[in-house]
Amino acid sequence: MTNASIVPEQPLVFSPGLAATIGLEEAILLQQLGALFAHRQPRHSDGFAWLTVERELLLRQLPFWAPADLHRISRSLADKGVILVQSPPLHSHGELVFALNEPLRKPQPPRHPLDPPPAAPRRGAGPLPPNWSPSEDMLQLLALNHNIPRQFALDQLEDFIFYWRERGEPSHAWENKYRQHVISSWRRQQQLEAEAFRIDHTPELDNHWRPSPDALEIMLRSGVEREFIDEAIPEFILYWRERGTAPKELNSKFIQHIRIQWAKYTSSMTHSTEPRRIAEDWQPDADVFDILRLSHIDEDFARALLPEFIIYWRDSNQAQTSWNSKFLQHVKFHWAKQHRIEQAGQSHEQGQGSHRTGRTRDRSLADDLSDTSWAD
Repeated sequence: MTNASIVPEQPLVFSPGLAATIGLEEAILLQQLGALFAHRQPRHSDGFAWLTVERELLLRQLPFWAPADLHRISRSLADKGVILVQSPPLHSHGELVFALNEPLRKPQPPRHPLDPPPAAPRRGAGPLPPNWSPSEDMLQLLALNHNIPRQFALDQLEDFIFYWRERGEPSHAWENKYRQHVISSWRRQQQLEAEAFRIDHTPELDNHWRPSPDALEIMLRSGVEREFIDEAIPEFILYWRERGTAPKELNSKFIQHIRIQWAKYTSSMTHSTEPRRIAEDWQPDADVFDILRLSHIDEDFARALLPEFIIYWRDSNQAQTSWNSKFLQHVKFHWAKQHRIEQAGQSHEQGQGSHRTGRTRDRSLADDLSDTSWAD
């Protein structure tokens, strides 16, 4: 009787260092895709080597994944800038058309000892101008070939100019240097975010748990307030402790949790339906003045009413769901009141008309603010 082997198949091979950088699943799939170049002839296009691989082949080689898993992991590799993809999502398409994000290098023939030395650099090289900027073609190249967002590339411009102007070295290929600078910065950021998500073991989630410094930096760079992050930690700990098992990717889960809660919070502050008191430094939205201009109401007239409006409502200690609407009502009422006074004065000077029942009389600010006759 032959004993069955506990290792019936050839094991998968992947780099531990690569898995620590981009994730375990991503490293496994990338190693499988990279191995295909030894058995298939790639298609060269746009400076990259492209391969087409059947989804069924990948599922046979990696039987522990479903089509949805292949789509998710390949999309993750593309988002991290590791591969380029030209095909539809794998969960609905039978093939993956991809290229490793490594531009092809033209082979250089060996130099004979009797060959003339390489040509000297072309004339016309000069220092980097202080107002230098990349071309639109370069920004599109970075976005299409390297998945680098346009805004990220532009954010690196200031450091690039400062570095090369400080060195003072001339060049006639600043676009190429800028491209290398942006790609290097992008890879550093991707590695930083990947390390923020990596935890080597299941962490112990107790009341002392805090997000890692890298995860905290990512959230702060996204505009989330530090106080908001600190206040969200107890709720996050309670949620996962009640579930019984904490995930290995605690930092990743916490970043996702904070982004969702921060979006809800900022949206609720902008479009809140909860009544609240008026702040001492409250200012109307720009839309308020746009509406007033459409009503031919002078903006300076409206701003002159603002201090009295704030003082009254702070003293009354009342809460409203929309101070913008309340201020619009207040300004329109006083604008109409002023025009009635002017018209009454003109009628009196000209001796026309008799005393009208709708004549403006002296009224308190409380009466003015609660009056909605302007909207009738």
